[in-house]
Amino acid sequence: MSAALPLSPDEFRRTVEALRKELSRIIVGQAEVVERLLVVFFAGGHVLLEGVPGLGKTLLAKSFAQALGLSFKRVQCTPDLMPADVLGTQLVVDRNGHKAFEFSRGPVFTNVLLADEINRATPKTQSALLEAMEEHQVTIAGATHPLEEPFFVMATQNPIEMEGTYPLPEAQLDRFLFKVLVGYPSGQDLSRIIRQTTAADVAVARTVLPQPGAAAWILNARRLVREVLVAEPVEAYVVRLVTATRPEADGAAAGGSQTPARRWLRYGASPRGAQALLLGAKVMALLQGRVNVSYEDVDRLITPALSHRVVLSFEAEAERRTSSEILTELTDPVRRSRT
Repeated sequence: MSAALPLSPDEFRRTVEALRKELSRIIVGQAEVVERLLVVFFAGGHVLLEGVPGLGKTLLAKSFAQALGLSFKRVQCTPDLMPADVLGTQLVVDRNGHKAFEFSRGPVFTNVLLADEINRATPKTQSALLEAMEEHQVTIAGATHPLEEPFFVMATQNPIEMEGTYPLPEAQLDRFLFKVLVGYPSGQDLSRIIRQTTAADVAVARTVLPQPGAAAWILNARRLVREVLVAEPVEAYVVRLVTATRPEADGAAAGGSQTPARRWLRYGASPRGAQALLLGAKVMALLQGRVNVSYEDVDRLITPALSHRVVLSFEAEAERRTSSEILTELTDPVRRSRT
């Protein structure tokens, strides 16, 4: 499958549903996480997974690549991890008595890259990885090396152990399309997990996408996502949602300094927040069998698309408010006012 072949919305929905079922067979009790991961991937972005250790984030990344039939590599981020350990480096090689430089590719040259505990890497290494995410290329010694498409980064971080970490700056958090919280499974799901993972035969994800040609199918699917229709009222609704998070917006300033946005936030969501919300909603529409975005598609993705793009005020941090709670408070009036 080399040239761009037409992909129907029905074929997209059936295939992604098969992917979701296969991943849910391996990753128990995280249906919403799996759905949001698929949304980010087909929207063409990258995802930041946040959760305590032992919830299956690494298994999810590995199974995700297996189900798609894509190459997978994992980088364990530590304070001594250097950019060259991720991107690659120039090596001196001897060829027939002549020494020359040769580029040795790092683990970033893959389809699916898991950056485990990214907040343990130094800012220099974080910046190198995030630049590759944005540009889909690596520049070493003046030479540019394009990354293989599709290129998808899943980064994880532990929210409870902050000693020896380097929290991602807001500008770098903004590079992730979604931030997805991975929570604890229910008691029933936990029983299934321990039965499944302690048995003699450990379940392994089966490849769902056609082989060869998985990469071409994915790129066609991403083009299809971009073609989903968005009515003007829905587009305006996305703009109002994002604007509601900005303390300096007219609506936020109307009531003075005690308005919710001014009280709880120092900075609101960037334009990338609106892009993430709309692109994700386009994927959600296709998953529901529609070729047009609805208000409900947008509503389901407000938290993962915007929670990491707002900066809490000192008062919000002192009162232990979460960005998800504040987003709900700020966007509820916008949701109620839509007609």
